[in-house]
Amino acid sequence: MSLSFFSSLKSDTIKAIFLVCLAVGVVGASYGSLAMAYGFPLWLPLLLSVVVLAGASEFMFIGIIASGGNPLAAAVAGLLVNARHFPFGVTVRDLVGKGVVSLIGCHIMNDESVVFGLSQSTPEQRKAAFWLCGTGVALFWPVGTLLGAAVGKLLPAPETIGLDAVFPAILLALVLPALKKKTTLIRATSGAAISLAAVPFAPVGLPVLLSLLGLATRKK
Repeated sequence: MSLSFFSSLKSDTIKAIFLVCLAVGVVGASYGSLAMAYGFPLWLPLLLSVVVLAGASEFMFIGIIASGGNPLAAAVAGLLVNARHFPFGVTVRDLVGKGVVSLIGCHIMNDESVVFGLSQSTPEQRKAAFWLCGTGVALFWPVGTLLGAAVGKLLPAPETIGLDAVFPAILLALVLPALKKKTTLIRATSGAAISLAAVPFAPVGLPVLLSLLGLATRKK
């Protein structure tokens, strides 16, 4: 993919994409630091950052494992967090490319690349923005994770600088916009209540899965 592919993008768009990718790298540093502080080997968060490339899922995975949860439950919970990628895939099907290229395009599909891709005015700009942002995230996230891991080895505990609060804060930021809808708010609240009620009795990781029962709640 040559540089001319991105020539249709405005300089302001390119600058905005760079800043977003830089922010992703900073969050990646928090992820790497947290993983090291929790005692994970370096290869695990680094491998996840390249293969999974989904920040919220990775934070959830290491958080559940570090709390003594089952790896399978952690993996399922991570998949649920990224269930939004299914509608994403339908929305950006024209941007990911065809054939083998589409496999890469699907891999770099994330919140940031989808937003930038869909916000452009022409088909050429949409595709260019999607790929530039997706590629940037795919580079900045692992690099941030690696740098954060180096810092994490120096921390006695993740609570020292509040790293344990990073994951909940990220999830909250993702969820808040959706809570404007009353039905979504009711179901999310019900799921949260079920999850909290199950914490004293269920193994680590299972309360998150039980929160799905909140989807059965109907608006009266």
